[in-house]
Amino acid sequence: MRVFFIGIGGTAMGNAAILLKKQGHEIAGSDLGVYPPMSDVLANAGIELFEGFDQQVMNSWNPDRVVVGNAVSRGNEQVEFILSTRKFPYVSLPQLIGEDLIKSRPCLVVAGTHGKTTTTSLSAFALEQIGLSPGYLVGGVPLDLPSGNELGALGSPFVIEGDEYDSAFFDKRSKFIHYRPRILILNNLEFDHGDIFRDLEDISRSFSHLLRIVPSNGFVLRNGDDMNIISLPNAPWCTTFSVGTGDRNDLQIKNFAENKDGTKFELFWQGEKICSIDWQMPGEYNARNLAMSFLSSVLTQAICEGKEILRTNPFSGFKLPDYSSCKGVKRRQEILVDQDEFTVISDFAHHPTAIAGTLESLRARWANRKIIACFEPRSNTAVTNIFQDRFADSLSIADEVLLGAVHRGDKIPVAQRIDTQAMIDRIKNSGREGCSFSKNSDLGDYLKSKNNLNQAVLTVFFSNGSFDGEIEKFVQYVTPKDLS
Repeated sequence: MRVFFIGIGGTAMGNAAILLKKQGHEIAGSDLGVYPPMSDVLANAGIELFEGFDQQVMNSWNPDRVVVGNAVSRGNEQVEFILSTRKFPYVSLPQLIGEDLIKSRPCLVVAGTHGKTTTTSLSAFALEQIGLSPGYLVGGVPLDLPSGNELGALGSPFVIEGDEYDSAFFDKRSKFIHYRPRILILNNLEFDHGDIFRDLEDISRSFSHLLRIVPSNGFVLRNGDDMNIISLPNAPWCTTFSVGTGDRNDLQIKNFAENKDGTKFELFWQGEKICSIDWQMPGEYNARNLAMSFLSSVLTQAICEGKEILRTNPFSGFKLPDYSSCKGVKRRQEILVDQDEFTVISDFAHHPTAIAGTLESLRARWANRKIIACFEPRSNTAVTNIFQDRFADSLSIADEVLLGAVHRGDKIPVAQRIDTQAMIDRIKNSGREGCSFSKNSDLGDYLKSKNNLNQAVLTVFFSNGSFDGEIEKFVQYVTPKDLS
């Protein structure tokens, strides 16, 4: 089959295209300005990439099927061609994944506002480690797996990040509705994606729809500490387990401790100790991600081997993964520079809760450092004022806050746009230092001017984008040059 991807340059689109290529299909795609590493990854996979959206290019390639990316909308020349001529059948990417990659395989879907990519990566790593040869699709760059995509062995489990964002301009259902979960992880639930959801009730409704498609022989693992998850409708047709720090959880995280040497905690099943964890990944939030992955790996084994799960101790008789060497996912508290008196970290966090969790972890690990937090409001929700005060309060955990340019701020009405100067005023009122910048390059120049402070400093960049290249420029500036 010949499959053409419109908007192939996105991480999810590119990885899915590579998986179809591994299945033996002929693949091509179009996009604007695709650059390394994705351009190189596609080329190395033997996938033909066309610059721009010329309808004649797609028509001449003559696909059997067209995949329309989530970032593509009406007005795109190739989209208008397939809608006008009906010459080629078209699908959204999530529908393609469900129909062509997951099919009848036992699928582990990781959903939630935070931690999806990391938990997906940890789960795929765990299943690989215990010998199940899973397929997977990770929405990031995992540091513990060969790549972000793998087809896996025939009939093996498939692990995928369940995004709640809509599927395509013609399919406004959440992506995860297409993913056929046999095991569903519900990490947490908060309001997000204000561009497509009205409020928390609206986004919760989409999660309740996801619960309805878990089969009777499936499992739901829910965060038992999250009231929004607990408030979702029950799924009495399948087996539900709770995971968290509270005493009522089936799998409980206890005795959590974090310092410069790493993180330690213990996992208990209904009061009985199962194991101790000693690893390098930061934060209590990652301890929960691991616990979800840990339990799901046992349930997946049971499904694949046709064994019964004992509620009294589901871990009995199964292989248990070892996470001690795990590094997680690129740009999740990724250490870019680590000198005696100077550290630079990049983090993907773009929601107040995620930023607060990261800064609390950094405080525990680098207790004697001055923390400078740089934040680029970039996501469709972060550029609005929905979370303006919450962002300011979360960032105030740092000693100094630098706010970059609002991404495409001129496209957002002033009444709805995040006000970075008002955030700085709030941050200063809390006793912290702060400054806002209209250009990210000005923020970078300011950082360089402060680099000679006579104290240990940790600088963390929060952005789900590139920060206009200022992260890389700052790293180059502070990294000692090779004088050999």
